[in-house]
Amino acid sequence: MKSLGIDIGSSSVKVSLLDIATGACVASSTNPSQEMPIEALRSGWAEQDPEMWWRYAVEGIRKIATDHPMREVAAIGITYQMHGMVALSKEHRPLRKAIIWCDSRAVEIGAEALDAIGRDFCLAHTLNSPGNFTASKLAWVKRNEPELFAEIDRFILPGDYIAYRLSGRVSTTVSGLSEQILWDFKEERRADFVADYYGIPHTMIPETGVSIGIEARTDAGTEALLGIPEGTPIAYRAGDQPNNAFSLNVMEAGEIAATGGTSGVVYGVVDTPKADPLSRVNTFVHVNHRPEAPRYGILLCINGTGCLNSWMRRNVVRETLGYGEMNNLAAQAPVGSDGLLVLPFGNGAERVLGNRTTGAAIVGIDLNRHTTAHILRAAQEGIAYSFRYGIDLMRDLGLKPDVIRAGKANLFLSPLFRQTLATLTGARIELFDTDGSLGAARGAALGAGFYKSREEAFASLRRLETIEPREADRAILEQSYEAWKREVERRIG
Repeated sequence: MKSLGIDIGSSSVKVSLLDIATGACVASSTNPSQEMPIEALRSGWAEQDPEMWWRYAVEGIRKIATDHPMREVAAIGITYQMHGMVALSKEHRPLRKAIIWCDSRAVEIGAEALDAIGRDFCLAHTLNSPGNFTASKLAWVKRNEPELFAEIDRFILPGDYIAYRLSGRVSTTVSGLSEQILWDFKEERRADFVADYYGIPHTMIPETGVSIGIEARTDAGTEALLGIPEGTPIAYRAGDQPNNAFSLNVMEAGEIAATGGTSGVVYGVVDTPKADPLSRVNTFVHVNHRPEAPRYGILLCINGTGCLNSWMRRNVVRETLGYGEMNNLAAQAPVGSDGLLVLPFGNGAERVLGNRTTGAAIVGIDLNRHTTAHILRAAQEGIAYSFRYGIDLMRDLGLKPDVIRAGKANLFLSPLFRQTLATLTGARIELFDTDGSLGAARGAALGAGFYKSREEAFASLRRLETIEPREADRAILEQSYEAWKREVERRIG
């Protein structure tokens, strides 16, 4: 038997096939070969077509199906870019392009809601400001596109849309409600007071279920299109960051996961709901949460991390080097980059900076000393500094990052980046051979009952590498970080 995992990212869609008995990945496909486009009609906007996600999911499944018959698929799991807003008509077709996670148009609307509902009440019940999250994005549509808003039957998340296309059922999860800022942590129920403030009819909010468990089954259309048997359980659904933590077996209080894709994230699990007073880091319901055994994920998100690295490749080395070659060149510059600083905040409003849009910056460049190697190193160090900046906020909420788990992918392929991060945080970094689509496939097998326990589900997960802090570099990195921090705080006032 096989389990299929689908990962709807903002750059690509990855599909993986997991052999349930061995826990091995038998096939995977990432589409398209180039990054998916993000449409930005105005500064700070970011939209994608949900049909594009579905098209590349279908393409990936069909590629795998050339060697692996889809009739063997016994469970399906879905993970997705968080906080996106997909508006569906009564016929359940998208009415507009999805407003995705890095779109910052609703920042002011969320700030207005925080003041109107009451900061103390929001932080006690939703643990976050309504901010720039999904409900606020829908409120933007209501305010600016009222005719379209009147046509909306349901609004859902990107992963919910893929589940709908596979099953014909429109639904979401409790974890999904929390990432939309529509979950009341104090009352353990839907936060209708947020919808009421925004004038969002409750009927627009879909039925809600659990992340790990059977919430839908594939329909006859999916069998005809893809060969996956009708009735196959869709038994796992989670946003990319809770899923990244799940894929690394991070599910208990005190455990911490990180990722460095388009955005950079640190995600730590706690069993007591706590809120950052300024909502610079955010708390969501974790995938294995139950009222009798609560689990919450504190999420630090830096929008401009991996996309800074790709910007460097396009514009600094002009695509003459691959990422591995860029890492090698960056390592030729000294620790601390001879005082050169890079601020990686060029991908919209940053929650960790209080939803400010400061832009990215290269600071302190010396035309007589600094080279391309310095710029590339300073970029990776700047990303690591942004992680440290947010982790210090997370410490105030009770997290102690002694060990950080990550997949050996994206920025964590860079020895320079992971060593800098380990040294700056004082945490041991453990790297594993897993990714989002494999995590979703594993979660589906667990949710459908093919794995009987967490231990069985993760028995095949293997640690590849461990990185310890390097004491010899700590002083210079601390000095450079403090200079970087002063520059950031100067810009945010």
